[in-house]
Amino acid sequence: MNASTPDNALDVANLSVRFGRVKVLDGLSFEALRGSSLAIIGPNGAGKTVLFQALIGAIAHEGSVRWAPRTRIGYVPQKLDIERDLPVTGNDFLRAKMAVTGASAGDVSRALDLVGLAARVATMPIGTLSGGQFHRMLVAAALVGEPTVLLLDEPTAGVDEPGQETMNETVERLRREKGLTVLLISHDLSVVYRYASNVLCLSRGTACFGVPKTILTPAMLEQLYGTPVGYHIHDDRRA
Repeated sequence: MNASTPDNALDVANLSVRFGRVKVLDGLSFEALRGSSLAIIGPNGAGKTVLFQALIGAIAHEGSVRWAPRTRIGYVPQKLDIERDLPVTGNDFLRAKMAVTGASAGDVSRALDLVGLAARVATMPIGTLSGGQFHRMLVAAALVGEPTVLLLDEPTAGVDEPGQETMNETVERLRREKGLTVLLISHDLSVVYRYASNVLCLSRGTACFGVPKTILTPAMLEQLYGTPVGYHIHDDRRA
């Protein structure tokens, strides 16, 4: 990957992705500053997950994706293509990531500590974990190898409300404390407004990019989703 500009973790220019004759992303350009949080929003089918797949090089694309030198990416997919009733523990999952990245057992322990999971939870079969525990396990796996960038595809999907709040606060704490750059796909506009430095909106082949106060307006959201959209603005939004 080519280098980005000095203050940016990521520069994307004229990115397009097509499947056959269908163009899912068309001429998309945006940037992500180092240590910032970029939220990607938009209706279902807008190409949000496809964008992540293009950014990590999992699918073919046109245009330019430029990561900063020595970028290490941790990716948390929206869905994991394994059956949760398999006799696989969290430790099995984490050891597999350790083998891929060349990390140590100490790195795995630190990753569990960072997401607030007790070591005993990692010994349990993944099918017995709660939704919140399972998603935190996925984030812990993404942290193995000490990434500089986290890509999170709806990390709170299927998690109860208290678990969602814990997950959101954990990710924000990691961003602040570890200086991580976070790219987050989310349908929760309250979370986007509260935590995101910038917002990238995708909708029906069009896109817009800016700070939450500019993007998350009633008129802009109605244009984006094709229907009026409401959300609650938290008064204690993080800087």
